[in-house]
Amino acid sequence: MGKKIVIASCVGLLMLTGHTDCAAFRCGDGFVSEGASKTKVLLECGQPTSKEKAGVKKETGKPATKGKTGDKKAKRQKKDKMDSKDSRPAVRAEYDTVSKKRIEKWYYNCGDNDFIYILTFEGGVLKKEETGGYGKGKSDCQGKSR
Repeated sequence: MGKKIVIASCVGLLMLTGHTDCAAFRCGDGFVSEGASKTKVLLECGQPTSKEKAGVKKETGKPATKGKTGDKKAKRQKKDKMDSKDSRPAVRAEYDTVSKKRIEKWYYNCGDNDFIYILTFEGGVLKKEETGGYGKGKSDCQGKSR
């Protein structure tokens, strides 16, 4: 009995707090949220109504950091370059590799009484869930048939 009261109190407090940033997409008995892989979404929700390739996001890494050994080596190289005929030090920024993440949108039509949900993946990871208007016809949001 006491356990039920605690659970009910927690649920009530969550409802009073209003909007939360936790986005989750419910499909059938399961749900998926931001950070889920495409495989997890497929296992929980089945195939989407449609898929769309939305581009590529490029990210450049931060300047490479070096440990103490690398710092000594860099100072030595700088000194060697200063000792050469050109008195200006050679400055070269070292960057980590550029990563490319494919952006893909999956659409789930949840039928006449619900919405079309758009799941956006970056690099195979769910980043955003949003609605795209009212659904039509039979729902594709029943989860994976077992």
